[in-house]
Amino acid sequence: MASCSFLTSPYADPLARGAFVGLTIHHGRAHLTRAVLEGVAFGLRDSLELMRAAGIPPASQIRATGGGSRSDLWRRILADVLGAAIVTTSTAEGAAQGAATLAAVGAGWFDTVQDACTTLVRTGDPTEPSGEADAYAAAYARYRDLYPALAPTFHAIG
Repeated sequence: MASCSFLTSPYADPLARGAFVGLTIHHGRAHLTRAVLEGVAFGLRDSLELMRAAGIPPASQIRATGGGSRSDLWRRILADVLGAAIVTTSTAEGAAQGAATLAAVGAGWFDTVQDACTTLVRTGDPTEPSGEADAYAAAYARYRDLYPALAPTFHAIG
């Protein structure tokens, strides 16, 4: 886990900015890169928390597609931050596959979306949350404090 953080924003605030927080002279490119990955993961967790607050039950498994999903590190960070297994699919084009799957249901080739997914979607081995999940939970709580603390500065420089 990086010892500095990168703040991303799911907030409806056009003046919000990204920010590296906690940087010291000892941080290098690798720390900044990891901080960006962790910040993006925390932003995704914000979205997941909004879904949970709306009554959607927690997922035990989350699908990941695209080039980034090939990274072991990225999948591990996501699993730890989101608290769910991250599973890749056999295609890197998840959005296109989803659209094609829905079209197949709409065309009557399958009775339900679930039937289509069972037939068409192939998954890889899951990346499960690790021992870092507790540390990420604490870091996420600190991350959640950043936007309210930094918003006045964002607005002042906006």
